[in-house]
Amino acid sequence: MHIQLSDHFTYGKLIKFTLPSIAMMIFTSIYSVVDGFFVSNFAGKTPFAAINLIMPVLMILGTVGFMFGTGGTALVAKTYGEGEKEKANRYFSLFVYVAFAIGLVLAILGFIFIRPIASVLGAEGDLLDNCVIYARIILVALPFFVLQVMFQSFFVAAEKPQLGLVMSISSGVTNIILDAVLVLLLPQELKLSGAAIATTMAQIVGGVIPLFYFFRKNGSILRLGKTSYDGKAILQACTNGSSEFMSNISMSIIGILYNLQLIKYVGENGIAAYGVMMYVSMIFSAAFVGFSIGAAPVISYHDGAKNYAELKGLLRKSLILIGTFGVCMVISAELLAAPLSKIFVGYNAELFDLTVSGFRIFSLSFGFMGFGIFASGFFTALNDGLTSALISFLRTLVIQSGSIMLLPMIWGIDGIWISVVVAEFMAVVLGTIFLIVKRKKYNY
Repeated sequence: MHIQLSDHFTYGKLIKFTLPSIAMMIFTSIYSVVDGFFVSNFAGKTPFAAINLIMPVLMILGTVGFMFGTGGTALVAKTYGEGEKEKANRYFSLFVYVAFAIGLVLAILGFIFIRPIASVLGAEGDLLDNCVIYARIILVALPFFVLQVMFQSFFVAAEKPQLGLVMSISSGVTNIILDAVLVLLLPQELKLSGAAIATTMAQIVGGVIPLFYFFRKNGSILRLGKTSYDGKAILQACTNGSSEFMSNISMSIIGILYNLQLIKYVGENGIAAYGVMMYVSMIFSAAFVGFSIGAAPVISYHDGAKNYAELKGLLRKSLILIGTFGVCMVISAELLAAPLSKIFVGYNAELFDLTVSGFRIFSLSFGFMGFGIFASGFFTALNDGLTSALISFLRTLVIQSGSIMLLPMIWGIDGIWISVVVAEFMAVVLGTIFLIVKRKKYNY
């Protein structure tokens, strides 16, 4: 049965509507995981460390897609809920065109300056060369990655979340097949480049095919077409999505701080171990992000339609589901710490032991992670970008970065893993405070 934004959402309907977005984000996160698996096992520890060292920089450049995707979707869905369908489509078209242009500019700048950036992060020698090789190939597809990320949100707003899932699966399969072919068959010195090419082609698939869908007549409520420059709408979309922009940049900065601390305390092994944890964390957090993306247009629609009873029910149901997901993830991560570590770094006993011990501490954060992600996404959906950005800023850049710098002084290497648990727990406290303070303003 087709589910519309205007429907009443039970637990079952909410799960059914958000499930494609959850799966979509998980498949998207698989890009880096697949690259890491093949590079670590077939190219070696140094290329694997290079990917983990430079990836935060590449993610910073791609955050414009998250900003226009979440922020633009909130505005488009609210406008649609207010009954202005043509205006919603003009906004949609404008955001897609502007985001692609920004992605192109960032790709050019990144290509030029990636070597000095990698050097500042502590890379030198072979590690530096590998960072530059991988990053420059990935940057070729940056504008399409921006589109891919945007369309993940807009497919939901178009009431076609299942198409977003199909696109993510298509991109993921492309990446896996090309990784298997290029990394395994190319000579040793080209295996890292092969992994980068595989990811680049997958991102192009994810960004280009939706363009063809939205440009032609389709069964969704959104379609790309003519638009006009609207600085106010762009500013509002950027403000709405500022939390996701801030969150992604902050997490990338956090990744850089982790790498700097790990180089200091453990060396190259620490970066590799952290890479494994990030891959698992990326998949688990993708489930929370996917749920937030799937629920956001529904929240925006009912806010625009002033259906406050449904808005209150959506919040309550979402928090219960998020809590349940979190408990299941912690249990799964604790049980799978050793098997997952063995998949990536089983070839090195010292690295394996370091990864497993850190993983068991790090994974406790999954119990709290979803609440902070959803609280931020909830206020974005309400077009309250300032509150959303404040939650993201405090959760990541302030609390977590402070923890990363201070806790290792007390507990050494374990302090690095504990820092993310502390940050995510504090995010629950912050999110609760904001939800209580804002409840009368938004009538939830």
